[in-house]
Amino acid sequence: MLPRVIIIGRPNVGKSTLFNRLVGKRLALVDDQPGVTRDRRFGDVTLAGMRFTVVDTAGWEDEDPSTLPGRMRIQTEVSIEDADAVLFVIDARAGLTPLDTEIANWLRAADVPVILVANKAEGRSGDAGIFESYALGLGDPLGISAEHGEGTADLFEALWPIIGEKSDAADAADAEEIEEDEDDDGLLRGPLKLAIVGRPNAGKSTLINRMLGEDRLLTGPEAGITRDSIAIDWEWTDPQSGDTREIRLIDTAGMRKKRNVVEKLEKLSVADARRAVDFAEVVVLLLDATQGLEHQDLKIASLALEEGRALMIAINKWDVAQEPSKLFNGIRGALDEGLAQVKGLPVLAVSAKTGKGIDPLLSAAFELREAWSKRVSTSALNRWFDDALEANPPPAPGGKRIKLRYITQAGTRPPRFVVFGTRLDMLPTSYERYLVNGIRRELGFGAVPVRVVLKTSKNPYASEQ
Repeated sequence: MLPRVIIIGRPNVGKSTLFNRLVGKRLALVDDQPGVTRDRRFGDVTLAGMRFTVVDTAGWEDEDPSTLPGRMRIQTEVSIEDADAVLFVIDARAGLTPLDTEIANWLRAADVPVILVANKAEGRSGDAGIFESYALGLGDPLGISAEHGEGTADLFEALWPIIGEKSDAADAADAEEIEEDEDDDGLLRGPLKLAIVGRPNAGKSTLINRMLGEDRLLTGPEAGITRDSIAIDWEWTDPQSGDTREIRLIDTAGMRKKRNVVEKLEKLSVADARRAVDFAEVVVLLLDATQGLEHQDLKIASLALEEGRALMIAINKWDVAQEPSKLFNGIRGALDEGLAQVKGLPVLAVSAKTGKGIDPLLSAAFELREAWSKRVSTSALNRWFDDALEANPPPAPGGKRIKLRYITQAGTRPPRFVVFGTRLDMLPTSYERYLVNGIRRELGFGAVPVRVVLKTSKNPYASEQ
């Protein structure tokens, strides 16, 4: 296991900017307003050959624990329990604040090495703040600029004596592992990338916390608490087989109607959620049983299908649903009508509060990924293709025969097929749907999105008169 380094500090000192600089990607949302980060975010870092996991945390605020800022602080406090080192970030240009002193007092009482980082120290603008920070009693401060990448060498020198040995041990352990070829079977053995999406306040973070058995993500009655898309690696034990399966759970920000999204930060959050859908293998659209299915839910579902993700529906808050049987059948019918391109999507009832339905949900997600990753041999595919053409030959518009010659599977995840023939530009859309539905029904692809491309042969002698 890689050593873990936690970034802590008051709001708006540049913690997320430093996190992005260390991981080398813009993973965490960054904005000028304070309090953007709310949940812990993890990222793997390689700094001058030293590897570790860095954790971005919410800004520390001195608020009542029952308030949202207070609950955010509790999440930050929990983060140092398994930390190997802490990067305590202050704003060198702003100088010390009473909140910085409070955080320093708390860190001195914690049994973890602390490195004092004076951010925004580019030029001479931060000199006064750096000198002032000696009063915190945490040793020599490191003057850096996370935005401009200055001071990373000093950061390495400070971290190496603390985590260097553990980093080397993690590298040695990784070298002993046998790498598997990334064929279809290897991909199925890897962690299931499962994204939970939906409208605000559907219970996405609460559901993930129930799965994990801990308050890993910030939750509460306020809508729109989650801003960043947070990925969490987890192991689930299948109660049916007893097997342990690896899952990467991805929590996302709630997606409201586009016309209601006006603030810059919410636009960034929604864009981040869309990227999470791209990253996922299976997407769970979480509905609120007390509100039913709305048009916005169908738009989110369409987004996942357009991106080629395997999609399933989970109806949350089932423990308080009114007339559950009628509700379930109503949602089932509305989905088949509103998402005619993929009928028969898996629909399951769950309760994030009680844990009902979580194991069946995860079992169904693994089955869905298997169908999404399935490959059919060319011979079996063309046997089905010949039977499909015999049962329902393509039309002959204007007396001109459309010839479909053969089909091949071009890829998986999502399944992609290429049909070769002549005059394919005249093939009706209804016949393409016939082929797609047949592939799903007869070849075991179920409700996963299937792509079919029509390709005319370039052979000039292939056309039929």
